[in-house]
Amino acid sequence: MVLTDNGSTSVHSGRLPFMVGGFEPVREEITAFDLPVTGRVPEALNGRYLRNGPNALGLEDPIAYHWMLGDGMVHGVRLRDGRAEWYRNRWVRPAAGHFACNIHVIGHGGRILALQEAGPPPYELDGELNTVGAYDFGGTLDGAFTAHTKYDPFADELHAITYLPMAYVRHVVIDGSGRVARSTELPITGSPFLHDFALTEKHVVVFDSPVTFDPTAPPPVPFVWNEERPARIGVLPRQGGEIRWFELDPIFYSHTLNAYDDGSSVVVDVTTFPAPFHAAGFGDGGPAASGPPSLRRWRIDLEHGQVRTEYVDDRPQEFPRLNESLVTRRHRYGYSAQSAEMFHTYRAVADDAPPDHVFTNALIKQDLDRRDTEVHRFARDAATSEPVFVPAGPGAAEDDGYVLSYVHDPERGASDLVILSAQDFTAEPLATVHLPARVPLGFHGSWIPDA
Repeated sequence: MVLTDNGSTSVHSGRLPFMVGGFEPVREEITAFDLPVTGRVPEALNGRYLRNGPNALGLEDPIAYHWMLGDGMVHGVRLRDGRAEWYRNRWVRPAAGHFACNIHVIGHGGRILALQEAGPPPYELDGELNTVGAYDFGGTLDGAFTAHTKYDPFADELHAITYLPMAYVRHVVIDGSGRVARSTELPITGSPFLHDFALTEKHVVVFDSPVTFDPTAPPPVPFVWNEERPARIGVLPRQGGEIRWFELDPIFYSHTLNAYDDGSSVVVDVTTFPAPFHAAGFGDGGPAASGPPSLRRWRIDLEHGQVRTEYVDDRPQEFPRLNESLVTRRHRYGYSAQSAEMFHTYRAVADDAPPDHVFTNALIKQDLDRRDTEVHRFARDAATSEPVFVPAGPGAAEDDGYVLSYVHDPERGASDLVILSAQDFTAEPLATVHLPARVPLGFHGSWIPDA
């Protein structure tokens, strides 16, 4: 039963980047119950699959609109006892003066939190995705937060690298009580774009990017590629101390798969873009990078002060995820979305190519021990989103579980929630939950299990 339909129509005259194809915003909040399913939803999946992303609510200047700046909208499917109970999409409604809260949504301490970097605190949502309000961890968060937290299940700590351009960079630790236990300012100047970081059992790994904040940059995104700034990795002891820096060839760090300690070395698996990466180029009519992202491994030798780079897989891919019960520990498997022209939207539009083709129709499973890759392909014109792994149960093998992703169905003009078996990755989906509307291309999400 669908209570409302989205009424989505074209909102552009001419070709406006990030407002057409798979990026085009939906215009209604929708609630639908008893969703149709092809296949069978595993009965072990009891919870909510949520994903955040930009969905412009109103635009004073559509020409200047950029994907990263749209109002946040969280899309969710409630699974219980083998059924798909509901689909909802709801705008995140921040207070005046706060940014969009459009990048990530996580569960922590029994709360659902929408995240944005370099500005606002998290925003709490209720179980039906309505905005409750800003959340400052019981009054203990002072300042900005991050879009990418790292939860260490072994220590019951939530870690964040937070920053406010031209002001500060901090390492923030939230303890098991849900309060900020430590906030340490880091000696990083020059206002770099610090989108993600890595965490091991003993170390915090900071990615200092050549992309830096520039208030004089042309709109809409005030970040530029800074030829004068080196790309470097900082390794900080988790309990505090001096940060050690290791320089790399110019590169843009995108997203962390995972990291772990290996003797006197720190191993980091991460997706990167080749230089130059034009952050301001998101809006200047040029491509965002000189090539697509790929997965690589850094082995940081703390004893000898060296970094060795391994090219794990040159297949274009982004949004890497893993079984998050292994965050900070050695992992074997990773999952990502294949992407041929990720973030090249302006070039695609200039070439009169459909902009949603910056995402492709495939998900990737990496076996990092065997250096083996499996690819699950969908319909030719489908567009996949970030894959999220859900364990089959406590104590299950690392890849014993399910991979969930929103996938656009070009035949229906709407999206599906696709559930794959992680151990039979290339097989037909275990279940395909048919949503009543399109989920625009977006960013990150989480499986939030029932308590």
